[in-house]
Amino acid sequence: MSSQLILMRHAQSRWNKENLFTGWVDIPLSKEGVEEALKAGLLIREMPIDIIMTSTLIRAQMTAMLAMNDHSSGKTPVILHTGEKQQETQGKIFDLKTKENTIPVIEAQELNERMYGELQGLNKAETIKKFGADQVQLWRRSYNIAPPGGESLEMTAQRSIPYFTDTIIPMLDKGLNVFVCAHGNSLRSIMMFLDGLSKDEVLHLEIPTAVPITYTYTDGTFSKNKN
Repeated sequence: MSSQLILMRHAQSRWNKENLFTGWVDIPLSKEGVEEALKAGLLIREMPIDIIMTSTLIRAQMTAMLAMNDHSSGKTPVILHTGEKQQETQGKIFDLKTKENTIPVIEAQELNERMYGELQGLNKAETIKKFGADQVQLWRRSYNIAPPGGESLEMTAQRSIPYFTDTIIPMLDKGLNVFVCAHGNSLRSIMMFLDGLSKDEVLHLEIPTAVPITYTYTDGTFSKNKN
């Protein structure tokens, strides 16, 4: 039995456009990002999707929802709000036919972007002028050096990879086709695991925005597809 895994980095956010460090600040997509997400939907339109996983941040959720707008299944994505007791209880669907025409969406903080601490909200170019290009490059692209009050890529991997192995792989084992819409660094961590990248190799991994990266999962093994 085989299943499909789709990974997608969110489209351009307002702060991406303004060249600001974003991290866990919950910023929506820019107008260009909305258009980018809709175009991404054309790339995944015919791909089977049974469940959607996103971070808790709106830019990833907007990208996923917009990309699913024209999916060939015609199904409606529904955010489950698991753990939010009142919303979870009162947001139930009582018509079986309607429920069968939905795709569950699960939010997970473990898929959030790397938290940039005291850099969040700062302009990247101005930060380079203040701290120097070498220091900012260490904060942004070293494996185990965190910005002040923030996370390193290693720390991001320590939450995103276990979530992937403990929660997402069991879904794939059941034959479910999973669409994960998240962020550059959480996806970089997951791809480090999937592609067997070293700590040095993952630093050079570039993940484009709103472009699907797909894998086929068969008998416990992932193989990367040529899109």
